[in-house]
Amino acid sequence: MNDSPKAEDLLRILESLDALVYVSDMHSHEMLFINAYGRQRWGAPNGRKCWQVLQDGQSGPCDFCTNPQLLGADGHPPPTIVWEFRNTRDGRWYQCRDQAMQWHDGRMVRVEIATDITERKTLEEALKASNQQTRKLAYRDDLTQLPNRRAFFESYRKQMETLTPDQPLALVLIDLDHFKMVNDVRGHAAGDHVLKVVAELFQAQLKPLDILCRLGGEEFALVLPNTSLPCATALAKRLHEALRSHTMEYAGQPFLVTASLGVAATTCAEADLNDMLKAADRAMYRAKAQGRDQVCSEALSSQNESRPE
Repeated sequence: MNDSPKAEDLLRILESLDALVYVSDMHSHEMLFINAYGRQRWGAPNGRKCWQVLQDGQSGPCDFCTNPQLLGADGHPPPTIVWEFRNTRDGRWYQCRDQAMQWHDGRMVRVEIATDITERKTLEEALKASNQQTRKLAYRDDLTQLPNRRAFFESYRKQMETLTPDQPLALVLIDLDHFKMVNDVRGHAAGDHVLKVVAELFQAQLKPLDILCRLGGEEFALVLPNTSLPCATALAKRLHEALRSHTMEYAGQPFLVTASLGVAATTCAEADLNDMLKAADRAMYRAKAQGRDQVCSEALSSQNESRPE
C-alpha cells in the first residue's frame, strides 16, 4: 500500500478488525495483504496464492471461489457477495463478505472479510438436530417404535407421489383378535409386550420399502408400494401365519394371539386414501364376521357393503 494518510488509515482499520481480512489478485490469486487476525491463524502470505495460505489440500483455485461472481458482464463489481463455509484448515465456520475493487496499483483485487461464526453454526446445528428428533418422535409410536397414525397418512401421500399412475398400491389393515381380553386377563403390561412382539414379527417379514405403522390400540396398517392385490394378500397371509404360529409368553405363561387382516389394492391413479381405507376396512371386518383369525381382500372397485358390527 502507498504511504498516503488515506492508505495508512485503511490499513490501521483492517489490522484492528476481529475478523480475517485479506486481499488477493483477481487473476493470479496472489495474496497481497492479510491482517493481523489472519496472520495469527494462517501466517504471512510471503508471495503465496490465497488458497496456499488459507486452505488445505488445494493445488489450484478453490472450487468454491467466488471470483467469477465478483465482476459483472460489464466489468463492474456487483454488490457484496455474502456466503458461509467451513474452512478446510482450521475446521471453523466463517461468514464471508467478498467484493471486487481496484487496488492502489490499478489491478483488480478480491477483498474478503471473514467473520468466525462457529458458535452460531454449532447452535444452529444443535437446534436442527433437536427439531429433527422432535419430528421423529412426533411420528413414532413410543411402545413399538413403529411409525404412528400421523406417519401412516404422510407415508401414504409420499408413496402416491413416487409411483406412476399404472403402478399398483396396496393397503393392509390388521386388528389383533380379542386384544381387550389380553389386557383384562393378563394385564396391560402383557398387552404392551404383545404389541411389541407383533411389531417385531411383522417387520421381519417385510421389505425395506414396505411401511408398517401402528394406528393405535391393537390396530396396525401396512402400506405396500408397487404391490398388486394377489401379492399383498400373499404377504398378509404370511404375516397372519407368522403370528398364528408364534407362542407368546409373559410372566412365564404361554398363550396365543391371532389377527384379522383386510387387504385392498388398486393402481396409483385410483388410489384415493379414503377409498382404500374403506375397502381394507370392509375386508378386515369381513374376516372378523367370518370367525376372525384370517385374511380377506377386496379390490378397490368393489361395491360398498355394510360393515359387520
